[in-house]
Amino acid sequence: MKSGGILVVEDEMIVALGIKLKLEEMGYTVCGIVADGQTAINMASHLKPDLILMDIVLKGNIDGIEAAKVIKQKLAPHFIFLTGISDKAILKRVHELKPVGTIMKPFDDSQLRNMIEEALSGNKSSSEALNFSDSCALSG
Repeated sequence: MKSGGILVVEDEMIVALGIKLKLEEMGYTVCGIVADGQTAINMASHLKPDLILMDIVLKGNIDGIEAAKVIKQKLAPHFIFLTGISDKAILKRVHELKPVGTIMKPFDDSQLRNMIEEALSGNKSSSEALNFSDSCALSG
């Protein structure tokens, strides 16, 4: 199995579960699924994922961009934003966070896989990373 604990932040549970299944088919460990920004911040602090797949529009008062800003101040995970939004002002806010990339919904599996590989390349060099991934459990 490939190493890499991935936190999925997506407010539509059917979409989130679909992403989880795709990631697991690719050999990745999904260490959590959350639907709102505040829970994403809390779970990221607790789980310390290697990568966060973050939707921009989330339930609650904190959008994905704001949640990513807070998480990035505390931790150093890689981010890939998943969105159906093409608004230039919003995408500019995303770009300021310097994510690995932004994938427009709907996306294909190869696009997701390539971006995850880019995010995790060089990020895993020790058995500590493997141990983390093996200990992840689905939350949500």
